[in-house]
Amino acid sequence: MGDVVLKNITKTYGKGSVKAVTNVSFSVEKGEIFGLIGPDGAGKTTIFRMLTTLLKPDAGEAFVNGLDVVKDYKKIRTRVGYMPGRFSLYQDLTVEENLNFFATVFNTTIKENYHLVKDIYQHIEPFKNRRAGALSGGMKQKLALSCALIHKPSVLFLDEPTTGVDPVSRKEFWEMLKNLKTQGITILVSTPYMDEATLCDRIALITGGKILKIDSPENIVNDFGKILWSVKGDHMHKLLSDLRENNKLASCFAFGDTLHVTLADEKYMVPELESYLKQKGHSAIDIQLAMPTIEDCFMALGSENAKNTAQ
Repeated sequence: MGDVVLKNITKTYGKGSVKAVTNVSFSVEKGEIFGLIGPDGAGKTTIFRMLTTLLKPDAGEAFVNGLDVVKDYKKIRTRVGYMPGRFSLYQDLTVEENLNFFATVFNTTIKENYHLVKDIYQHIEPFKNRRAGALSGGMKQKLALSCALIHKPSVLFLDEPTTGVDPVSRKEFWEMLKNLKTQGITILVSTPYMDEATLCDRIALITGGKILKIDSPENIVNDFGKILWSVKGDHMHKLLSDLRENNKLASCFAFGDTLHVTLADEKYMVPELESYLKQKGHSAIDIQLAMPTIEDCFMALGSENAKNTAQ
């Protein structure tokens, strides 16, 4: 059995009127960095709250360290670290007071487990007497992670830990996670940032409370299976609209400052597409081959799932 196991977990809100999570199953191995990747409202936080025993599932089973999340919730709470999406530490306490409080809750001390948080905490230790509410986003992130680790958890749950954090702090944070992995800690991290998916060992793409696909980031990209084109023009909004009206295209999505397009008919070549766009009044058209990303895979799988649901 994996370190974290979900079997057909389902959770609804509002007397069953809103399904937040539907029949979700996956397994995470010990020492693995596993990413739950999806947009806001996809069900990521609900899954984490069930695994950390803050919510009871309506159906299905889930296990952490082989312990049932419903029957063994007290034992699980001593073994997991949880960093929620919102900064939830005590704003009026200092950095050191927050860390000491969480250590005391788990009957340990900062001194006893300082080695666990040293690489992270040393970045904010010079500000240990500053109130937590006065810290920057990146420093709050490091303090929250330190507090989640101070009792030596075997499984760490990080719910959108880098949302609203600057790029430098995001990079530092993922370097910290790699170091924690070497200590044998199992890490589950949720994020809406598709570029962070490539930093995980395996990922689950999720939307609407349902898993689209689970595999390594590399395998998911390799399974894209279609030729992808990048299309630019002078009027991007009209370009998007006109491309989506073309029934020779399988998909068309905005991707940064360009549009990513796949063809329903591979015989429909670039010259024909250029001709179609010129007829629509577009000029300065630039069409290039593009390498698929996790985001492209997510959009393709989500579109396919939506079609299957509609049927």
